[in-house]
Amino acid sequence: MQDLIAQYYPWIVLLHLACAIVFVGAVAFEVFALEALHRRFDVATMQQIEATVMTRVRRYMPFVVLLLFLSGGLLFDLRCDGIRCIGGTRFGGFLLAKAILAFGVLGVFVNAVWVGARGRMNACRFRHTHRIVLVLMAAIVFLAKTMFYL
Repeated sequence: MQDLIAQYYPWIVLLHLACAIVFVGAVAFEVFALEALHRRFDVATMQQIEATVMTRVRRYMPFVVLLLFLSGGLLFDLRCDGIRCIGGTRFGGFLLAKAILAFGVLGVFVNAVWVGARGRMNACRFRHTHRIVLVLMAAIVFLAKTMFYL
């Protein structure tokens, strides 16, 4: 089975990167573009804009996150041969840190979905959730690029 999955390694990497770009891009849009609109529009208009954006994002983001984690898990297993590479190498340490941050993002994402489903997502929580996820994702991208070169 491992050999079959290894054959598709470039495609799994491509899927993982595409999902990461969509996820990070959506969060960056919400932090940098959507938050800036608060200064230009009244509260009622902003609530409509955010509700419209979030309705659209809720349709596809769970699928994107699922594919991101499934492909990431496959890549972790292929690169690390289970968990063998974690101990003692810089690559393994970076990969472990990246995985821990990714599960932190997943925790924040699941919490946001849970809070939103119960109608307790307010503007402050919305803003801070997206900022936290953006910082975690920026750290993951940094680790993903440097783990191969440092």
